[in-house]
Amino acid sequence: MTLDPFEFLNSPKTIRQRCNQLYLLGLEDRLDNFRIREDRLPISVELVKDEILANYPDLNVPPHSRWQHFDVRGTNHWSPFKSKIRDDRELLLAQIDLAVTSVLLDAGAGPNWHFRDPLTGENHSRSEGLALASLYLFSKGTFSSDPNDPLKADAESLRKFGVEQLAKGFQFSAANPLVGLEERAALLRRLGEQLLSFLGTDQEPNPRIANILDKISIGEDRVLKVDRLLGTLLKLLRNVWPPRLTLGGRNLGDVWRHHLLADSEITTELVPFHKLTQWLTYSLLEPLEEAGYQVQDIDLLTGLPEYRNGGLFFDTGILELKKPDEIDALHLVSSELIVEWRALTVILLDRLAEQLREKLRLTREELPLPQILQGGTWSTGRKLAYERRPDGAPPLRVESDGTVF
Repeated sequence: MTLDPFEFLNSPKTIRQRCNQLYLLGLEDRLDNFRIREDRLPISVELVKDEILANYPDLNVPPHSRWQHFDVRGTNHWSPFKSKIRDDRELLLAQIDLAVTSVLLDAGAGPNWHFRDPLTGENHSRSEGLALASLYLFSKGTFSSDPNDPLKADAESLRKFGVEQLAKGFQFSAANPLVGLEERAALLRRLGEQLLSFLGTDQEPNPRIANILDKISIGEDRVLKVDRLLGTLLKLLRNVWPPRLTLGGRNLGDVWRHHLLADSEITTELVPFHKLTQWLTYSLLEPLEEAGYQVQDIDLLTGLPEYRNGGLFFDTGILELKKPDEIDALHLVSSELIVEWRALTVILLDRLAEQLREKLRLTREELPLPQILQGGTWSTGRKLAYERRPDGAPPLRVESDGTVF
């Protein structure tokens, strides 16, 4: 392999390539855990089409991002804070800091947690609850070491971030348990350390997250490639994730093994997903474009292999367990069953997108994948989950530490 193995595993092209290898094996019925029923894909396509037209009848769909979760039941909770920032550059920096901290706290909360909105008194669970909890934590200056500039996240404050702060901000209690509380707090502390090593300089000894813009190659015309944005974020976050698989002593992040992908390369058996970092990349598109940047090649990013999108294909019968009793088991994220589920989800999202565009008579440019996820597959997957399971839980039970799903 002439390409650096880390660059190779960080590439969206590799994500699709490795996932497609497992998908093709699934079509040949050679996977250990799943059977693929491609003939049922039109069922998912029709459901997603109806969901998009119900949610966005004019087909003016925003991209799938963290920003949509701040808009809850007609109230945009970020707007009051955003309106106070008069300088365009400062607004961009604040929105980058918010997006990163919020996404890193975004992995599944579990079925028994909720966040009580201090403005309305309403309870919100899962994605909206996590979004609002992280927003209010950010807005109080929790991640800023400068009391005169609360809407930022810098290394000094993040390095000191304690589990008690997270528990208070997320209203954690014995009666309101949050999956992965300790690991979420540790994630942000490690981010603070990474900011120092990756972005710290003599001139800027206490860098903020948004200083990452200085590391991205941007042309004079304010054009940047999405793979460079993703690649830079992956480098920043490499040592933020808990230690899992390593290569040459370096952490690989959201990369897992599957024995059917064995070859002679140094990356043998490895299947990358980088779900949270891709979700973060999607979530930076709107602030960057609002600030006048043009992000190119967005369709290189993959659909997100998480439990709402994966649940869509499971609950519509496209993906069938070969061993039905696995439905009751608790699965590790590293298990080959979960690796297969996520890999098949990535490819099925691409295939669904193609069929959906044909049905709506739209081009890839008119209905790109981020809009399909938002419109879309994620909300259809969630709707199906609540129809089939009272708590809206995913169809498969995954043991999470709050850093993947």
